[in-house]
Amino acid sequence: MQTNWRIGSLFGIPLFLDPLWFVILGLATLNFGVAYQEWGTVTAWSAGIIMALLLFGSVLLHELGHSLAARSQGIKVNSITLFLFGGIAAIEEESKTPGKAFQVAIAGPLVSIALFLLLRFVSDIAPDTSPITVMVGDLARINLVLALFNLIPGLPLDGGQVLKAVLWQVTGNRFQAVHLAARAGQILGYGAIALGFAVDFLTRELVIGLWIALLGWFGVRNASSYDRVTTLQETLLELVATDVMTRDFRVVDAKQTLRSFADSYLLDSTAPEVYFAASDGRYRGMVAIDDLRLVERSEWETQTLQSIVHPLTEIATITELTSLADVINKLENEQLPRITVLSPAGAVAGVIDRGDIVRELAQKLNLQITDAEIKRIKEEGSYPPGLQLAVIARSTNL
Repeated sequence: MQTNWRIGSLFGIPLFLDPLWFVILGLATLNFGVAYQEWGTVTAWSAGIIMALLLFGSVLLHELGHSLAARSQGIKVNSITLFLFGGIAAIEEESKTPGKAFQVAIAGPLVSIALFLLLRFVSDIAPDTSPITVMVGDLARINLVLALFNLIPGLPLDGGQVLKAVLWQVTGNRFQAVHLAARAGQILGYGAIALGFAVDFLTRELVIGLWIALLGWFGVRNASSYDRVTTLQETLLELVATDVMTRDFRVVDAKQTLRSFADSYLLDSTAPEVYFAASDGRYRGMVAIDDLRLVERSEWETQTLQSIVHPLTEIATITELTSLADVINKLENEQLPRITVLSPAGAVAGVIDRGDIVRELAQKLNLQITDAEIKRIKEEGSYPPGLQLAVIARSTNL
C-alpha cells in the first residue's frame, strides 16, 4: 500500500514525500538552528528551517539529474521520493549499454558538483559578514559532501552504479557486474555499522554513531535487494516457457454441439478452465466459456463448438523456448489471464498463467509459497505483494 504523500511533479515526474522525511527535516533544522544561534534566536531558527529545505532541494536536484539522464535514453521515470536517508528516483528499467548506465549513474553527482561550484562562486563574491553568505557557503559544502558520499563505490549509492557500469564494460556481463557492486555495497554497509558502534563506544556520541549504523543498515539492505533482484533476472532468462507451462487444459471435439459440451464439462467441478477444440487430428482453436453466453440457448442443440472457437492464429501464443522474461512481459503488456504455448509443429503444448510462473520461481529460488497462495494468484491474475515481476522482467532483456 502506498504510504508516501504526493506533493506535485517536476518535468512530469511525480514527487513524493515519505512520512519519515519530516524526522530528518526536523533534525536538520535543529542542527542548523543551533549552529546559527549567534544571529539571534528568531533569525537562527528561521535560517535553520530554510537550510533544511534547501538541503532537500539539493537532494531533489541530484535525483532529477539521474531522472532526466534516464529519460533522455527513453526510459520511464515513475517518481522521485524524498525519505529518511535522502532521495530516490524510481527508474523503470536498466540502460541498454554500460556507457548509458554510467551516464545515468554519474548525472546525480555531477549536478551536486555543479551546485557546489555555483554556490561557492556566489559565496566568494558576496559580503563575508552576511548570514546569507554563510548559508550559501554551507549549502555549497553540503552539495560537495553529497556528491562525494554518493560516489562511494558500492550499491545502492551512485558510486556503486558507476562501479557496476565499469564492471559491466570490463566483463561484458551485466548480472555479474551487479553482483560484484552489490557485494561491495554490503561490505561497505557492514563496515559503516561497525564504525557506528565504534563511534558510540569510543566517543559516547550516541546520535552520530546510531546515524552511521543506520546508514550502514540501509546500504546492506538495499545492496542485498539489488543482489536478489539480479538473481531473479538471471533466473527469468534461464527458464523458458516449457519449464513453466502446465497441461491444465482439455482437448474436446470441435464437432460436438454446444449443448453436449456444456453437459459434459461445464457441470464438472473438477474440469479445467481452459479448453481447446480439435477435429480431424488438428487443433481448431481455444474455446472461451464466456462465448457460450453470447449464443441463444435455443441454438445450443444445433451449433457446434467450431462456431465459437478462437483460432490459434488469433489468440496469444508463444513457443516452447520463449524466455520466461518475455512470457511475463507479454502477459502484462497485453493484460492476458494466461498464454498458450505451441510446439514446433503448431500443436498446443501447454498453458501458462501467473500462478504457474510464481510456483516455478518459488521452487527455483527456494521461496516459501503455499498452494492456497498459488490458487489466489491464479484467480486474481496478479503477483504477490513485493514480487514485482512485471517491473523486473521489463529490465531483464537488453
